[in-house]
Amino acid sequence: MAYLLVSAFLLAAQTQGAPKEYSQQGVGVLLDSLKLQEGLFTNESENYSSQVQPPGTNRRIPQSIIIGVRKGGTRALLEMLDIHPEIVVATTEVHFFDWDENYAKGFEWYKNLMPFSYENQITVEKTPGYFTSSLSPERIHEMNSSIKLLLILRDPTERVISDYTQVYYNRLENHKPVQVIEEIVIRNGVLNTKYKAIQRSLYDVHMENWLKYFSLDQIHIVDGDTLIRDPLPELQKVEKFLNLRPRIMSSNFYFNQTKGFYCIRSEGRERCLHESKGRPHPMVNSTVLEQLQAYFKDHNQNFYRMVNRSFDWH
Repeated sequence: MAYLLVSAFLLAAQTQGAPKEYSQQGVGVLLDSLKLQEGLFTNESENYSSQVQPPGTNRRIPQSIIIGVRKGGTRALLEMLDIHPEIVVATTEVHFFDWDENYAKGFEWYKNLMPFSYENQITVEKTPGYFTSSLSPERIHEMNSSIKLLLILRDPTERVISDYTQVYYNRLENHKPVQVIEEIVIRNGVLNTKYKAIQRSLYDVHMENWLKYFSLDQIHIVDGDTLIRDPLPELQKVEKFLNLRPRIMSSNFYFNQTKGFYCIRSEGRERCLHESKGRPHPMVNSTVLEQLQAYFKDHNQNFYRMVNRSFDWH
């Protein structure tokens, strides 16, 4: 559609005898505007500061933030919410509230990393590291005490394995030595509870910090395991939480048999998550799995009590 509009623009310019350089400049502006409105920017290295500002838009501090959790499905949630015409998303993970060097740059720097949006649109940023950061809750509260937060979680044991898998492949790609998961998770015959991936799955520990600054009704928890199996119901709950009109439909999703998960269909385009998403997990020793599940059991029960809700976690 974008290219049809550009072709029409060129034809009109040529018909009216517009100078060539004027036509090229206009096409550039038009393309930038179309990319913004149609969500064509998918590269995480996008530099928002170079965007052309469409009339009637401004950069805005996010009204909602996906705070985590790492390997919980944050990218899938962001991409799926981007279907909604009243949502604009920051495609980069900004790490403003959890990295001191970024936070020191101030809120104006942060706002300038956001995409342009219209008044009726909600800007959403996601940085999975916020959930496990001890500093992020207070800093976000200082920015906007009434902000709406989105937290996507999955089975803690599965999340540990997914966390390990990402690091494993990253190390392989960078030609660094790797270890099997059992060698990392188990040290001297006992569970290595200091392993960062395990620490990130202690949802109750991190949630306690967030509830010091935000009420539970400001934090919507998305079931990451359900989102993978059946996206629409979880997204409809998010629409309601954000007070948005229901615009995301079942027709926006199709199951990709090759990839093994749902992909997105929107405005005549189809797109799937990056190939780094949905990588197969390694086979894990059953005894190690049982040790992980046993360790998380009490933490999970405590989390259920905190949020007045239970999940189908082992």
